[in-house]
Amino acid sequence: MIGRTSFPMKVKKWNLRQRTLAVTILSFTLLAGMIGSGILIGPEKMGVDFLSKYLPPSFTHPFGTDWLGRDMLTRTLKGLTLSFSVGLLASTVSTFIALILSLLCSVNKKLDAVVTWFIDLFLSVPHIVILILISFAAGGGFKGVVIGLALTHWPSLTRLLRAEVLQLKNTDYVAVSKAFGKSRMWIARHHLLPHLVPQLIVGFILLFPHAILHEAAITFLGFGLSSEVPAIGIILSESMRYLATGMWWLAFFPGLALLVMVSIFDLLGRSIRKLIDPFHGQKL
Repeated sequence: MIGRTSFPMKVKKWNLRQRTLAVTILSFTLLAGMIGSGILIGPEKMGVDFLSKYLPPSFTHPFGTDWLGRDMLTRTLKGLTLSFSVGLLASTVSTFIALILSLLCSVNKKLDAVVTWFIDLFLSVPHIVILILISFAAGGGFKGVVIGLALTHWPSLTRLLRAEVLQLKNTDYVAVSKAFGKSRMWIARHHLLPHLVPQLIVGFILLFPHAILHEAAITFLGFGLSSEVPAIGIILSESMRYLATGMWWLAFFPGLALLVMVSIFDLLGRSIRKLIDPFHGQKL
């Protein structure tokens, strides 16, 4: 009788840094897949097919079709790509505004008071209201939405960067640079800006979900992107009239895809913050 020999298997557990890196890579991969597939979709796949109207989800059309026979998966991916481009432009401009204003706070107390007043002013007004007003004043459409998002999403990041700048101003190496006669521009470029880079990167990524959701919200209300483009807000707005007839897939899948994209951006921002921020990096 041959006895069984058991070989204990050692499973190596990942530490916190490895898990964070895995989550970051997975998030990048999912976002690249969503955005890349939307970019590769050509106009010929967005056409109308009246023979395929009102089809529920199936293997041929995983997200179903709408009242014009258009494939909802194709429209959803195209809408996510459009939302990504809006979020990219708006977040870039907002991050740049936040950086400039936070550096101005380091010049003197008067400029710091002016910047603080602007931050409190924008934060005191309901966000969606001022966003609609700026977008409407800028002419609406893609340009109006980007301008509205860019001019309304900088206050929170500016407040965070301002606190970092004021803390850095009291450090010893900044005092030594001032004693050696270094200019404010030199100090900002060599002492302040390098320390603000982690906050800028994380803030830039975390602005994406806010910009995307607000773009979809004002587009849904009719103050955003044009109805001719397959934006997620347009898709959700058009699907409202058909929900009562049982075509739930027209709103469910585009809304779910938008939430998934926002959640991935949020998860990506938090993971990158753990990797590059010195305070969180000590815990990994």
